[in-house]
Amino acid sequence: MPDETITPPAEELVRALEAEDQSAILSIAGAMHYADLSQVYQELESERHEVFLKSIGPEIAADMIVQLPDSMIEEALDHFGPGQLKILFRELSDDDRVDILQAVGDEPRLRFLGLLGPEDEELTRSLLRYEHDTAGGRMTTRFGRIFASMTVKQAIDHLRRDQENTETLARLFVVDARGHLIGRVRLRDLAFNTWDTPIRDIMAEVGPEQRVLATADQEEAANLLLRYDLIVLPVVDEFDHLLGMITHDDAMEILQEESTEDIEKQAGIVGEQAEESYLQSTVLTHFKRRFVWLFGLALLAIASGYVMMRFEDTLMQVFLLSLYLPMVVASGGNTGGQASTMVIRAMSLGELGPGSASRVLWKELRLGAMLGLLLGLTIATITVLILPAFRPQLPEGVSYLLFGATVAAALSAQVVTSTCIGALLPIGARAIRLDPAAVAAPAITTLVDVSGMVIYFTVAQALLGL
Repeated sequence: MPDETITPPAEELVRALEAEDQSAILSIAGAMHYADLSQVYQELESERHEVFLKSIGPEIAADMIVQLPDSMIEEALDHFGPGQLKILFRELSDDDRVDILQAVGDEPRLRFLGLLGPEDEELTRSLLRYEHDTAGGRMTTRFGRIFASMTVKQAIDHLRRDQENTETLARLFVVDARGHLIGRVRLRDLAFNTWDTPIRDIMAEVGPEQRVLATADQEEAANLLLRYDLIVLPVVDEFDHLLGMITHDDAMEILQEESTEDIEKQAGIVGEQAEESYLQSTVLTHFKRRFVWLFGLALLAIASGYVMMRFEDTLMQVFLLSLYLPMVVASGGNTGGQASTMVIRAMSLGELGPGSASRVLWKELRLGAMLGLLLGLTIATITVLILPAFRPQLPEGVSYLLFGATVAAALSAQVVTSTCIGALLPIGARAIRLDPAAVAAPAITTLVDVSGMVIYFTVAQALLGL
């Protein structure tokens, strides 16, 4: 008997939408994950969005809308009436509700805030004070909080009342009477101790390095979660009052955003990171984000042509130099790019402080010398052994050995110089408060192109006596 073909739920949902079968849409969507629903919604034609949302209702739509790109959130919310929006916002956690409100315009935000209950509105407004890319903007206030003065029994009774409003009970934070963070306990610590055990006796301290200020950058929070292998990270204000927490799934999302941003900047793509998928974003969006750096670097590249003009006589006397010029220039770009990538990564992980420039320079200087000498020796050997077979024309008095040594010296100098430039450029960018990823990678290629030509022709003039 032949195997029956199983239709993926997403395809079934699309077919139900094409048929505008609302009962089928609700049935299929109810069994799907909200991330998959979001993907289907993004790929639909805009005229089908209304039937999609009205069929699944505000309860199912709530988590799905959080997954949508910012540019699509307001349009999705406009398909619901005030009563349905109240239900939708009530279904969301406080941090997801804030994420949605940060994605819409000022006027709709005020309108949506008016639909919240008094407590939710006050909490949401307090969270909206923090920028989206800060720890405070990403935290949730739905966490387990108990007091150091409690016993185990009192703590369990307290948590039982709040269990529906708590995102995770795996880690519980301990505060004093004034709300200062002083420790943490695990749920199993409560389960395996007697009811009269004081919380203060079983809690573990939370050091200064295992908490984050609400105003700190979100990437710092995510790195702390990874560094200390935490499930949740407490977020505090400048007076150490416990405000909320960031969970490990938030950290994964933050790191994905930050890594995408760094990759785009290293490729010379400017502007806000597009939340739409590659195929969903418009050609005009890609054009505007790519053109600026391309145009700037094209202008800078004119300097390479100027260097060629300045050394035209040298090139005409030994035209064989043109054979090795691309190799020398490309080697500088490659080694400089490697150095900048390693330094940018170390900076993003917090491994390099403000005073580490001299140590980085010394390290890369030695590394560049090793790479340059080995590459130079290899190229010189190839030149001396293989080049004579092609019988190229050399000026009188210039041997293959001397020519190979010249290329090797220029290549070594270029690799050392490019490695140091690639290492120091991100550090210099940070010192003047520019994004290292945005400055270093796009600029280094042009810089080492120019420096490579100058080094190459200068060494050739000196060693070949031109």
